[in-house]
Amino acid sequence: MKLIPALGVLALVSACAGAPSGARTTDPATLTLTDLTPKAAAPVERVNWLVESEPDTLDLDTQGGAPASTVVSNICERLLQVQPDMTIKPWLARSTANPDPKTLVLTLRDDVKFHDGSPMTADDVLFSLKRHADPANEQSDEFGRVASIDQTGPLEITVRFTQPDALFTQALAGDAGLVYNREQVEAAGKDFGTPGSGDACSGPFTLSSWKSGDSITIKRHDAYRGEKPLAGEVVFRWASDSALVNALATGAADGVFVDSLATATAFEGKQGVDRYFGPSTAALVLIPTERGGLKDPKIRTALSLALDRQGISDAGFGGLAQPWATPVGSGAWGYAKEAFAAAQKDLTDAPARPTDADLVRAKQLVHEATHKPSGPIVIGTDSKQGRTVMANAARDALRRIGLDAEIKTVPTPKYSEFYGEAAARKDIDLLVADWYISKSDPIGLYDNAISGSSNNWVGFADPQYDQAVQEALSTLDDSRRAALVIDVQRRYTQAAVWISVAQVPNTLLIDHELTGPPASMAYLYSPWAAALGKKAS
Repeated sequence: MKLIPALGVLALVSACAGAPSGARTTDPATLTLTDLTPKAAAPVERVNWLVESEPDTLDLDTQGGAPASTVVSNICERLLQVQPDMTIKPWLARSTANPDPKTLVLTLRDDVKFHDGSPMTADDVLFSLKRHADPANEQSDEFGRVASIDQTGPLEITVRFTQPDALFTQALAGDAGLVYNREQVEAAGKDFGTPGSGDACSGPFTLSSWKSGDSITIKRHDAYRGEKPLAGEVVFRWASDSALVNALATGAADGVFVDSLATATAFEGKQGVDRYFGPSTAALVLIPTERGGLKDPKIRTALSLALDRQGISDAGFGGLAQPWATPVGSGAWGYAKEAFAAAQKDLTDAPARPTDADLVRAKQLVHEATHKPSGPIVIGTDSKQGRTVMANAARDALRRIGLDAEIKTVPTPKYSEFYGEAAARKDIDLLVADWYISKSDPIGLYDNAISGSSNNWVGFADPQYDQAVQEALSTLDDSRRAALVIDVQRRYTQAAVWISVAQVPNTLLIDHELTGPPASMAYLYSPWAAALGKKAS
């Protein structure tokens, strides 16, 4: 399953009271999170929106990323749709059914038309799914358990699996569920998704223009079958850091979904721009590598016990990140929310601030460890503020429990290589990292720790864990799967495969006169601008 490095200082949670000294984890209920902004009351002719870089393409099969997804989610539709609370529901598929655990039947809507006026057919859906499944394309890993995809009726697609796949419907609410007009995509060929190419989609907005190096404009599609957007057009431009702040502050831009600490904190208490914070799957983590300094799980657990998570939040994230015991944010709780929230509180090896008792236990674990590091534990980071603070905190925690540690700071392009190349990690034992997953289900992260996974850098191996993960992935019933995932989560955190630091929910900055979009991470997968408009006067 796809695991995505954020490669930036992540979106922030809203300001709230810090966890008391010695608290195990902050109660998720204390966060000021909202799924939605207030409903818009009036139309707006034009909205200027920011993304942090110009997309390379709008064809998410060839390359994804938040900037492209922020645009495409308003133009194109998926078979299922992520809701603001991160649950999913049928969308272009009118319904889904499992006649048996290894079969999924999609019954398609009969009222969908593409922007060129042609009806969506089962052939378009079949073409789109097979395009996503192509091994050369971004979403192919979502189809690993798929045996066949066939049109089995005028408005019916049947997917058969080699074994049950609980996450496949989740994937159909993501980029693996995008439905394209086959004729238009084939006519565009390699130019599909580039400036000058049409959108081949059915959403509430159409792609009006893409002026490379300047802007992308989407316009309201008046023939859309559903509720018409209040915004006539949305113009996307790109800016980051101080340029992004200036654009919002001066009114040159009306809004942005941000992943920058500086941007979020710059508008704290400022008039004219509203800040909203919503569910996200993102988390800050420390990832042990193949080099072996943290090979022993007792050393990893000792580091977790000694880490000052609230201090990291205060010094690196303006007190806004929430100390967290698992490596995935609460936006992944797309079902069984109460069960996952209760399980989070039960995890005791990730204190917000370590107590004296935590440090005593950590030192004892170091003493008991079979594989002690032979030299300094090397922590890899770049010079971004939040990651620098995390690296210093990890070094200080290791030194407090009697282990030598040093920090290796590299340029950001070199830092990015740590994620994808084992050779780039050969000189570090621990990577300061931020990640999110594209699923509203925590198992979408935990399957990365099974034996042989390319994301299982530290070489964690536990046949019982592997079996539990596979059983969870094959369990279609949500309540049963939640119980299995919570057991997997317990095994994962007890082994400290990754050392969790904090969750960092989604951040929306928007002009005070505008409202309507979701505040959650759902904006990457559903038409957030469709609800964008003016507040009541």
